Amino acid sequence: MEQSAGTEVGGTVETDAVIVGAGPVGLFAVFELGLLDIKCALVDILDKPGGQCAELYPEKPIYDIPGYPIITGEGLVQKLMEQIAPFKPSFHLGQMVESLAREADGRFRLTTDAGTAFLARVVVIAAGGGSFQPKRPPVPGIEEYEGTSVHYAVRRMEDFRGHDVLIVGGGDSALDWTLNLQPLAKSLTLLHRRDDFRAARDSVKKMRELVEAGKVKLALGQVSGLKGEAGQVSHAVVKDKDGTEVHHPTTRILPFFGLTMKLGPVANWGINLDENLIPVGTETFETSEKGIFAIGDINTYPGKLKLILCGFHEAALMAQAAVHIVAPERKVVFQYTTSSSSLQKKLGVI
Repeated sequence: MEQSAGTEVGGTVETDAVIVGAGPVGLFAVFELGLLDIKCALVDILDKPGGQCAELYPEKPIYDIPGYPIITGEGLVQKLMEQIAPFKPSFHLGQMVESLAREADGRFRLTTDAGTAFLARVVVIAAGGGSFQPKRPPVPGIEEYEGTSVHYAVRRMEDFRGHDVLIVGGGDSALDWTLNLQPLAKSLTLLHRRDDFRAARDSVKKMRELVEAGKVKLALGQVSGLKGEAGQVSHAVVKDKDGTEVHHPTTRILPFFGLTMKLGPVANWGINLDENLIPVGTETFETSEKGIFAIGDINTYPGKLKLILCGFHEAALMAQAAVHIVAPERKVVFQYTTSSSSLQKKLGVI
């Protein structure tokens, strides 16, 4: 059975469910809802599906997705897009949901900053931590080099091949990219303000082995300035703990100072919040507002783990609850994709 994502009536997209956030969890929600004949439209502030996986670490390996000993962020997104293709969801990218209100007939009306309007029976918030942006280090004039030789994410590892790379930070991102970019870089230096790291022990161990082998240089201090012209950095001015300044040659800089998360307009939708997260019940993952669900990193409940695979589990239970709102008259019989011919027809495998 083919599904369309919805119909457009008078300039408004009418659908069963609007999913706010097109990251891995939002994409998998399309699959779980699709199995129950629920049509979906997705809205995301980014210009492509995939969320943080696509935007921040498309080539970074992920090791805890069931069935994949190793898969990149981009690879995972591609597989999810293949998996949901039979359900033909509509994507509304590069825009943000600004307002949400309940209509007299019980449906939700959502409007975006691009003027797109939706009417839907249920809303699924899968917005990760909300909108996010990397924290800019307090280095004078760094804006001049951003996007050319200073980058806050690795979108293509090849862009760093043959360069003198300086990675600044002491967390997982800094250590992960130290290990992943070292084989490509002409030289690689990891700079942190102290010889103590907040990353996984195994990553720290591997980094120290590379330092011992002379393949990575570990420097202690902070970047206090940059030298270069026309957006191309040539040296980073590094101040050590004694206040001595050293001009460190570099052509690519990756500062990893974490992300600033902003919940955005979701905070004004009348949903109960707990420190910028959305409390949910673990039977349905419904919020304090009936018909509005929250799955993935944006929700909170006792024992919550911020893992993609946990978000997948939440999507499955959410869908089982959402169908009773979208089609309360329908008798829902739980089926397995391995044995149900009707589900297999929806997926196009028979």
